[in-house]
Amino acid sequence: MLKNPIIAFFKLIRIENLLIIIITQWCIKYLVFAPINIFSKFTPALFTISLLSTLLIAAAGYIINDYFDVKTDKINRPETVVIDVVIKRRWAVILHIIFNGIALILGLYLALKCHTLKLLMFQLLSILLLWFYSTHFKKQLLVGNIVVSLLTATIPLMPMVYEYYLAGGIDSLNSFLIGDFLKTLVIIVLGYSAFAFLTSFAREVIKDMEDYKGDIQTGCKTMPIVWGIITSKVVTFFVIVITIGLLLLANLKFYKEKQFIAVYYILGLVILPLLILLIQTIRAKTSKDFKMASLLLKFTMLFGIAFTIIIKYLYE
Repeated sequence: MLKNPIIAFFKLIRIENLLIIIITQWCIKYLVFAPINIFSKFTPALFTISLLSTLLIAAAGYIINDYFDVKTDKINRPETVVIDVVIKRRWAVILHIIFNGIALILGLYLALKCHTLKLLMFQLLSILLLWFYSTHFKKQLLVGNIVVSLLTATIPLMPMVYEYYLAGGIDSLNSFLIGDFLKTLVIIVLGYSAFAFLTSFAREVIKDMEDYKGDIQTGCKTMPIVWGIITSKVVTFFVIVITIGLLLLANLKFYKEKQFIAVYYILGLVILPLLILLIQTIRAKTSKDFKMASLLLKFTMLFGIAFTIIIKYLYE
């Protein structure tokens, strides 16, 4: 049982997941986009504001999710319950409102800097989707999984979006010089977004299998409950196979370009763990087995993010 209020707060906002968001966006901004940073109008200060806005929305989403999930969590993982144990329910709501409010103000500032208020829709939609995920979508077949996966897929895209809208100040000569770089870099970021969507979707299904016992007692209609554990395993299997297939296509490109360090990295640190995950997911029977599979997938996602170091080496 969690006792320390500081540790409980960090647990509530999923500090480890927030760190992954920080690492992801920092790597996209300062490693993938390293070749054009000299021309970039997306300054470190603006990047920090954008990152803070994203982190606050994510933290608020985790808080409100736990707020509505207390009953289920007491069944699935009672030792990690924070709300009603360490932090009172009203304080959870207050924190949710404050975090989202600050995030919207920061998002408005960035939108004004980019001279287009439509960028504020990222923050507004994220807040609304996370709210409805916690209240409705999470308990529905596929909807919750897709919502979380889509939001995860936007994380690597955000630095590129702000780079794009702030690029109006780049003169034509600089635009010409970085044009070829941008095509490659945009493809890389879109690839990261696709990787984030697929791995996040697989992980969400695995987590649903892990939480089967508590979810079925609280009236959820998740994939394992509606379609069964075996079908959920099959879906996870094919999502991971698709991910591996796309990674092999990317590897083929690196192989043709004789970028063997990239080839070996993807094969050894991304594809191999995914193959192990396939076997582990098929064999999984208990909640503990699915938890280990989910953890392995999270580490694989981190190795995928770390590939940005190789990208910087290849394109600098």
